[in-house]
Amino acid sequence: MTIFVKNKYTLHIDEFKFKCCIGKKGSTKKKKEGDNKTPRGTFKIEHLYFRKDRMEKPLTMLKCIQIKKNMGWCNDIRFPKKYNKFIKIEKKIKHEKLKRKDHKYDLLIPIKYNFKKPIIGQGSCIFIHLTKDYKPTAGCVALKEKDFMIMLKLIKKNSTIKIF
Repeated sequence: MTIFVKNKYTLHIDEFKFKCCIGKKGSTKKKKEGDNKTPRGTFKIEHLYFRKDRMEKPLTMLKCIQIKKNMGWCNDIRFPKKYNKFIKIEKKIKHEKLKRKDHKYDLLIPIKYNFKKPIIGQGSCIFIHLTKDYKPTAGCVALKEKDFMIMLKLIKKNSTIKIF
């Protein structure tokens, strides 16, 4: 099963078409940390992270991980061993906090971009997450919650996302 992001406003899965948003500056083959662009290419996806304090565990074939207060994703180029990896939050390490006050990360799936052997500075924290208003992201792909929930029922552990 492949998730297709063919332009900055449309995500396709099978016959389903959802409105989405991507990075403020569009998509690129040459992603850099902080460039506000979504990486182009075909990538595997990770597990589903969700806020149990805000919703029931969703129906999905993905492994589900409950988001806790101390969970983050490292975007700090000074820490090569932790860069673009899930971490337990430490003050000295720059990170994307997963438990947020807003609802963007109530549901999120990391996209395995620059993932296995991350190259420092080529981009981190690329997720599929929630949006309420379709405002452009810092590089992620975002959907409304109702569409995200439908997507979760369609995708599997071995699903990929292809971003054009």
